[in-house]
Amino acid sequence: MPRLAASLTSMFHEAPLPGRFALAAAAGFRAVELQTPYGEPATLLAARARDAGVQPVLINMPVALGAVPGEGDAFRAGMATTLDYAGALGCHQVHCLAGLTDHADAEATFVANLRWAADEAAARGVRLLLEPLNTVDTPGYFLTGSAQARRIIDRVGSENVRMQYDIYHMQIMEGRLAETIRAHFDVIGHFQISGVPGRHEPDAQQEINYPYLLSLIDELGFDGWVGCEYRPRAGTLAGLDWARPYGITTAAARERKGTPA
Repeated sequence: MPRLAASLTSMFHEAPLPGRFALAAAAGFRAVELQTPYGEPATLLAARARDAGVQPVLINMPVALGAVPGEGDAFRAGMATTLDYAGALGCHQVHCLAGLTDHADAEATFVANLRWAADEAAARGVRLLLEPLNTVDTPGYFLTGSAQARRIIDRVGSENVRMQYDIYHMQIMEGRLAETIRAHFDVIGHFQISGVPGRHEPDAQQEINYPYLLSLIDELGFDGWVGCEYRPRAGTLAGLDWARPYGITTAAARERKGTPA
């Protein structure tokens, strides 16, 4: 069964970020993503995660400069901050954002930065992830396709760099999701899901056949996490029925069944 992680950046906005760990745990999640944790002290977030019994499994870098020529110092400083947060949180995956650029040297810059960062991260027990984004939501972003991400990973040549495959972005940019997942499965370290259009719940009110794709990911033997990086249409709990087949059962749902919360 796919293991789901709640994105505390996009879900559970019923509370400030430190309070979202407990809300995610009460909803049945055992892991969380924090795309932007840097507005709160790492020690506070780590304590809230421990108290709630949830594992942080992904954070983003605070800067999107990986492929931007001339920004090497800022990229390295951002990586240092990220690794400090990852260490405090016990988080072992970091998304390295490429940034907005069409410079001719962008790919070479990204490869060089990643080669440096891969060694720095490996020394801290952290894996780097590259995520292609769609050009509708993020015009001008450098990394936009799964084959492009695969080429960069191959050029970096480190076992510590993997692809973060966001099904929402890749539906918009490529389609052919099952075929593409199969083709790149050996370098995918993390999945993310949300509905197209609207980036809401990955349920029946959107165009992607998530039951099929999640079953495929399971059949392929994926043992990582699937991040739920979507914007709830209404309240977070009100939109979680889609996740019940994957072990996410809220306290309210358990009460309706007559079982203890």
